[in-house]
Amino acid sequence: MQRKERYERILRFFREQTPEVTTELHFGNAFQLLVAVVLSAQCTDKRVNMVTPALFARYPTAHAMAQADVEEVYDYVKSVSYPNAKAGYLVAMARMIEEEFGGEVPSQMSDMLRLPGVGRKTANVLQAVWFGKATMAVDTHVYRVSHRLGLVPPSANTPLKVERELMRNIPTDDVPNAHHWLLLHGRYVCKSGKPACATCPFDSFCPKRLANSKLRA
Repeated sequence: MQRKERYERILRFFREQTPEVTTELHFGNAFQLLVAVVLSAQCTDKRVNMVTPALFARYPTAHAMAQADVEEVYDYVKSVSYPNAKAGYLVAMARMIEEEFGGEVPSQMSDMLRLPGVGRKTANVLQAVWFGKATMAVDTHVYRVSHRLGLVPPSANTPLKVERELMRNIPTDDVPNAHHWLLLHGRYVCKSGKPACATCPFDSFCPKRLANSKLRA
């Protein structure tokens, strides 16, 4: 099967089955989404959603969090991965947003990437989910699924290379949803340790069926 046909079949399935899809993180404004995405690095959305209600009740905006001490924020996020580093990022990020952007999360990628703790994946999530732009965030799920389903070549061996391949092949209108389609497929079906191949709608043409595939069961 040619790669173009793989994209067509996979995207058609997702369009028909889950035309409306978004992040599973809970948030009430752009700043809260940014905080949640930063906290979600190497941590489950479920855990982040357990932490953020109290955190956002205390610090609902960049202005509020900019007044906080790192130790205060740490107390709210200590159950997520790397809490010391993330607490420091959140306070520094809030202060920069308050001081340089008038308390509003900037919409430009170049400005987002200046924020402490914000990398390309986080910025792309904000661009797509909050600002409605056609950007593709590549996390570990998207990276894994893109390779397993044969959407990208083996030479796409970095998140940025995967992002570029996906952006070249996915129609612009589908891009904001495609991140979530691939992410959720990786989270619940094409899991890292034990993929649920028996329930996968793409199992019949999965590259694992090719001779000498490293994905073969």
